Amino acid sequence: MAMEDTKEKDISGAEQMPAQDWHVITLESENRVLKKRVADLEAEMDKFSKPPLIVTSIVDIISPKEVIIRLNSGDFEVAVSRALEGKLAILDRVLVDQKSLTVVKKIGVTKHFDVSNYVIIEKPEVSWKDIGGLKSVKEELQEVIELPLLKPELFKKVGIDPPKGVLLYGPPGTGKTLLAKAAAATTNATFIEIVGSELVQKFIGEGSKFVKSIFDLAREKAPAIIFIDELDAIAATRIDVGTSGEREVQRTFMQLLSEIDGFKPLGNIKVIGATNRLDILDPAITRPGRLDRLIKVEILTIEERLEILKIHTRNMALNSDVSLEKVAHMCEKLSGAELKAICTEAGYFAIRSGKTEILMDNFLEAVKKVKKPENRAHLSLYGDV
Repeated sequence: MAMEDTKEKDISGAEQMPAQDWHVITLESENRVLKKRVADLEAEMDKFSKPPLIVTSIVDIISPKEVIIRLNSGDFEVAVSRALEGKLAILDRVLVDQKSLTVVKKIGVTKHFDVSNYVIIEKPEVSWKDIGGLKSVKEELQEVIELPLLKPELFKKVGIDPPKGVLLYGPPGTGKTLLAKAAAATTNATFIEIVGSELVQKFIGEGSKFVKSIFDLAREKAPAIIFIDELDAIAATRIDVGTSGEREVQRTFMQLLSEIDGFKPLGNIKVIGATNRLDILDPAITRPGRLDRLIKVEILTIEERLEILKIHTRNMALNSDVSLEKVAHMCEKLSGAELKAICTEAGYFAIRSGKTEILMDNFLEAVKKVKKPENRAHLSLYGDV
């Protein structure tokens, strides 16, 4: 008699795998899943235990094994990992170990900052007609900034080089920013505005590189006007200094001088500096070939004050009792920004009293408010005019 087959068969007659074998296969499959999950968890734990690396740039190469990097606290001579020896260059962006500062990885090349995040870039729509008074200042800006950008061939024919830039100086709120914007609008130039004090505060250790990036951006968007407000923050008279912050300000200033000196004579980039403190500026910035044209923006005459008041009230609903001439007489020694503030405040007083027209009383109240010392110190809300 034939040996009986011990393997089970299903209804269709196909052989079935023993239950014990199925159990082994299931356990092996679960084991593989668990091993993968453990490996993933270990990799995730490694991320949390791995010390962070510092992102920086190389500023000099000493040898294939040693470079100088720049951090906020200063420049450091550091070693290079064996895998990167001889493969690094100046301006390379690298990762360095926190403790030893050894360069462990290259992550790209530092071309320039994304300066668009830190400066104001615009195509102004301000015209010379929007600026009251300052006739002589406007004429000089048109001659120094506007004419070389619009008609460079005139200077070629005459055989002279136009100024590379100008320096506007005078009390706060007298219209320096608006003048620069009008010059940019007339020449259809890109207006790039930076503030010297912010440059010092935000970019300690990187100020010179940031300045270079601004001028690179201007060349990309030429014709362009670079407006540097509060120039005295980075261009004050140089003295013997010892702190890293003061040395960084000097490096930034030297980079600014280098960029201005590097302009082509008939280039379509102009620099306009503005300061309230001409007395503390370093003579290097105003020497011939740099910002050598000094233009004083003075306190307004009564005629200029009246002209500015008319500009700021041309779209306002004024009652027939309003005398702008009387308001102008009351605003002696006030700046253009303060006159703008008076017009705005007069409108607020009218709104508070439930009127749709602005009365002379509203202007009188506004003049009293703006003339208060504590209010005159906070007129940045209204901007320059």
